[in-house]
Amino acid sequence: MQAQSAAPQDTQDNDEIDLIGLLGTLVDHRRLIAGVTGVCLAGSVAYSLVATPVYKANALIQVEKKSSGLTGLDNLGTSLGKESNAVTEIELIKSRTVIGKAVDQLRLDVKVSPHYFPLIGKSVARRFKPEIPGELNEPLPGLGSYAWGGERLKIKEIALPEALLGESLQLLAGEGGAYALLDEDGDELLQGKTGAPAEGKGVRLTVAELNARPGTRFRLSQSPRLNTVLQYQSDLQISERGKDSGILNLALDGADPAEITRVLDEISRQFVRQNIERNAAEAANSLDFLREQLPGVKADLEKASSQLNAYKMKSKSVDVAAEAQSVLQQSVDIESKLTELRFQQAEMDRKFTRQHPVYKALLQQIDELGRQRGQLAGHIRDLPETQQEVLKLTRDVEVGTQTYSRMLNKIQELDVVRAGTVGNARIIDSAAVDLRAPVAPKKALIVTLATLLGALLASGFVLARRALNRGIESPEEIERLGLPVYATVPLSEQQRFLEGELQKRNHGEAVPLLTSQHPHDLAVEALRSLRTSLHFAMLEARNNCIMISGPSPGVGKSFVSSNLAAVIAQAGQRVLLVDADLRKGHKHRMFGVPSEHDGLSNPLARDSTFEKAVHTTEVPGLSFVPRGRIPPNPSELLMHPNFAAFLERASAEYDLVLVDTPPLLAVTDAAIVGRLAGTALIVTRFGVNPAREIDVTVRRFAQNGIEVKGAIFNGLEKRASAYGRYGYGGYGYYQYEYKSEKPAGN
Repeated sequence: MQAQSAAPQDTQDNDEIDLIGLLGTLVDHRRLIAGVTGVCLAGSVAYSLVATPVYKANALIQVEKKSSGLTGLDNLGTSLGKESNAVTEIELIKSRTVIGKAVDQLRLDVKVSPHYFPLIGKSVARRFKPEIPGELNEPLPGLGSYAWGGERLKIKEIALPEALLGESLQLLAGEGGAYALLDEDGDELLQGKTGAPAEGKGVRLTVAELNARPGTRFRLSQSPRLNTVLQYQSDLQISERGKDSGILNLALDGADPAEITRVLDEISRQFVRQNIERNAAEAANSLDFLREQLPGVKADLEKASSQLNAYKMKSKSVDVAAEAQSVLQQSVDIESKLTELRFQQAEMDRKFTRQHPVYKALLQQIDELGRQRGQLAGHIRDLPETQQEVLKLTRDVEVGTQTYSRMLNKIQELDVVRAGTVGNARIIDSAAVDLRAPVAPKKALIVTLATLLGALLASGFVLARRALNRGIESPEEIERLGLPVYATVPLSEQQRFLEGELQKRNHGEAVPLLTSQHPHDLAVEALRSLRTSLHFAMLEARNNCIMISGPSPGVGKSFVSSNLAAVIAQAGQRVLLVDADLRKGHKHRMFGVPSEHDGLSNPLARDSTFEKAVHTTEVPGLSFVPRGRIPPNPSELLMHPNFAAFLERASAEYDLVLVDTPPLLAVTDAAIVGRLAGTALIVTRFGVNPAREIDVTVRRFAQNGIEVKGAIFNGLEKRASAYGRYGYGGYGYYQYEYKSEKPAGN
């Protein structure tokens, strides 16, 4: 027998993207895509309905510019009354000082929440509206330990040892306001009653209010204070409305509108209170500084006055000349300014370093006034000696008098400021929540994104599977390998139903073949066409034995061989169907033959006869040989001369012998059977076997001296993705169906 060599595969690459094919693939799998999209849509809707809404509370605070007169002297605004920018105030609001006081005031480190039923419990409780105070929602039968709405637990005092900080404790409600506190392991820590302090195992607890059914559980925890402060620092959102507007917007998100409103209001109040205390402290510091300097200024003034009076009495000079009067006024102004600037410098020494820009600017002003004073000193030296001395002493008196008077005035002002400090920050809008518009979850967005994500994931999966699955989808691909396609068998929905019935029925119960149950099915018509093709293909065959194999399992060999045998038998020929898969053959189930009955393995092992191995079927002219008992050495049995003798007798007694073998690429049994059969066919399946796999199968047979006559393309599906790639030539059985007319009267 001359082996047939497969033609080389067309390996020409095509870099063009087949958009029509991709669209067709999506259309072919529209049910899968629609199903996944529907599941994502339903899941997102369900999540949107049960998810806890998150609200946002907002408050407004105005930070005004500080008044320059709140410090000591007129020109101290730059240093002592510096304007606080928005960034500074935002950081002050978020400071541990402000938020920590709010945490302590509201006991925010203590968290209490009822134990709701998973997934839906919180949603049910949220929708419960009690008609009377203290009313509880009715629980579902058998689920009374969960909270369903109306439950309330208020803690007045709690003190936990450090080992229990951050752990989730359980409070179990009892009868008449009694309760028990349990740790994470369920061990009891203490028992108590509402309104009375309770202690146990280092825990001190006072419950102010408990409204719940007996058996209801609450989760109770106390976090370390610093952790709570840091958490609220992270959650608090602060921004300035408009550049340099001084209007700060505070926002806080949370599931409990009342809780976040209360927290945001308390943070606002603590900031304003801290701002007032800060400004009052600043005024007090300036006041203390002025009072410290006042005695020295007064002493200098008294000393200057005494010296002036003594000199006038000594020199008999009373008035200052007109020329010296002008110089005196200029000198007094310069010395007054220098005195004020030195006071500012003394105050700045407590707040800034000498490298600070404000400090440097102050030093430049002092240097400039010193230069002017030096120039004025030159004019003074041109005056008579008596006038110079009088001018100097008079200048000291007037400068001291002005400085002393100003300091007395500022001390009085700062006393008033300290007593009535209101700060430069005030609450414009207290915290409020829009209950009609929660910030999360955004239901419409979630549903839309989930639906799109489902569609994209399903489409991506379909396209990825198409790209990874290189299974042939057209008989033309097989013929390019040089292998004729004898028949293209469409996928039969009726056959799927029969296979399902086969799985449901017990062993020994036969299921009608598709040929008998649905003789006009398109797949049966394709097998009739195959029967005609085989008639001519076997004209030159050395015997009437046909071997049917395939590259891999799951290609439909059993379906093709069984129904082909029935179709040929219906044409009036005597046909013997042999199940030569001694490992996993299952045709005995299709024909209702128990597995323990004699089959092919029995006469091969010489523990039965040919006659006992052959079984009749419901199809006239069709006989069947099951696999028999599974032998330990299937390949050796098929290589034994007993198998050749078995086929010779079968060939002599029957018009046609069909031998169904295991897949060639899995085991070598098909190659053994093929050397004895006159005709060899392989079954390939739509979308399952790649062209490379078919080519390897044909070459493997050729290496064993077996010529594969042709292929049967099974399971052809009608797919939109085939348009544009292969035309519609291979889909002819889907286009036409030819049935006999019903008899008259039926």
